[in-house]
Amino acid sequence: MNLTPVQIVAELDRYIIGQEEAKKCVAVALRNRYRRQKLSAELRDEVLPKNIIMIGPTGVGKTEIARRLARLVGAPFLKVEATRFTEVGYVGRDVESMIRELVENAVRMVKIEKRAEVEAKAAKLAEKRLLDLIAPRDGKNKGNRSPWDMIFGGMPAGSEGPAVEEETAAERRSILKEKLKRQELEDMMVEVEVEESAGPGIILGGMGLEELGMNLQDMLGNMLPRRTRKRLVTVAEARRILTGQEADKLLDMDAISALAVQRVEQDGIIFLDEIDKIADRASGHGPDVSREGVQRDILPIVEGTTVQTKYGPVKTDHILFIAAGAFHVAKPSDLIPELQGRFPLRVELQSLNRDDFQRILTEPRHSLLRQYTALLEVEGLDLKFTADAIAEIADIAYTVNTQGENIGARRLHTILEKVLQDLLFRAPEVEESQVVIDATYVRQQLGEIMQHTDLQSYIL
Repeated sequence: MNLTPVQIVAELDRYIIGQEEAKKCVAVALRNRYRRQKLSAELRDEVLPKNIIMIGPTGVGKTEIARRLARLVGAPFLKVEATRFTEVGYVGRDVESMIRELVENAVRMVKIEKRAEVEAKAAKLAEKRLLDLIAPRDGKNKGNRSPWDMIFGGMPAGSEGPAVEEETAAERRSILKEKLKRQELEDMMVEVEVEESAGPGIILGGMGLEELGMNLQDMLGNMLPRRTRKRLVTVAEARRILTGQEADKLLDMDAISALAVQRVEQDGIIFLDEIDKIADRASGHGPDVSREGVQRDILPIVEGTTVQTKYGPVKTDHILFIAAGAFHVAKPSDLIPELQGRFPLRVELQSLNRDDFQRILTEPRHSLLRQYTALLEVEGLDLKFTADAIAEIADIAYTVNTQGENIGARRLHTILEKVLQDLLFRAPEVEESQVVIDATYVRQQLGEIMQHTDLQSYIL
């Protein structure tokens, strides 16, 4: 959280090409959160986040900027499409569901962190339970053959010692315990009990949390008895299952819930996509009533309200909302004035040009070219892209975007898949250890397509 705006932009540059203004805008918003935490308690409550509207065509990095920003600082994050709230009747899903989902994400994040803290202790407890499964303390085993028989064939190691029957259960456990620690029994099969969900969703007829208005599913889930079933798994799998069970027992869910709610209230980020789809206020009747109704339902959430969740009440005053939309038809001014006022910062993202496409193919940490290279390395192929091939792919992507629907960087996925489709299909049988992709190869693979003027009909 103490990253400077320059450092935040530098981190975003590792994954996202261009869009400097948008990066600066979100970097300042994130740094202001850190500054706010240093203020006095009285003043801290008065400093509200400055929500942002990102304006730009699809595929230019709007969602990725918000997602990487949240991942950078470990903040609870949720991406939601505004249109989901208009899908049924005048108003679709309950708009408060976005807060409940954000809290669920935060609980999962905190739970993973706390699990890591107790993992070592849970592993020791799981090993004890695993030993009890393999060699019970009473020396009896429910199976036809004892674990000792399965491991040593009826005689202890060395075969010169006393018969198995003469060995005590404690001695057997001691030997098996050491083998477990050295992971020498990982392929041995054992029977473990795993918990089955009671399936309250089926009892409720598939009704969701929003339709019920309260968490009846969890209530019934706690009332119904826990059902378990036995699974025959390897020792390695049993170790994982038992470690998870022991870790859950060590976790304080009340503390986890409280910390998750606190993180949502102070650090939560909601990315509200496709806000332009609910911005039309032209006629005042028909579907426009639904769109304006959704805006008015979203308004109190963005303004600051308290939403009831199964983890307790959550205040939305300091959650950062980043809205985004292409705004090809509607304009930000088509939003109701009250909602416009809650998004004081507006930043326009630029369409991608040829140079941007070339940089996207090569510069990001996990670029598309690196992904395809790694995939084909699995087949033993060393894939190389020449500079002219990269330039040709970028040029085709730019051309198709300008002549048809502009879908930004997503165009590269389709073009690369078409260029490499034959190689991906034949890779297991290719005898060459290295394959070089140059501009000629790209044109050969896209030859028939490039002859047609309407490229949009052939490259989605």
